[in-house]
Amino acid sequence: MARNGLTPTGGPSILQQRTRGIRTVANFDLERLETQVEELIEGCRHLREENHSLRLRQEALVAERAELIEKTEQARARVEAMLERLKTMEEQL
Repeated sequence: MARNGLTPTGGPSILQQRTRGIRTVANFDLERLETQVEELIEGCRHLREENHSLRLRQEALVAERAELIEKTEQARARVEAMLERLKTMEEQL
């Protein structure tokens, strides 16, 4: 083999061919890894947005629930007051 890495026939040596193949595989692996990292970043961004949206929705539902509980208590108090008035009216008859 000559010093320039070429075989006596002028082609690249087996070592050069394997090295080139390894570089191609390494470049492919790096590109695949980069794609996967980008997909993970995008997935995290999407989950962060969804989480924020769900937290806002939960806050709204908690507030709505509190409002409904308050209205239920007010209705219960009115019904109890009406029942007391009916009992009083019945006793007066």
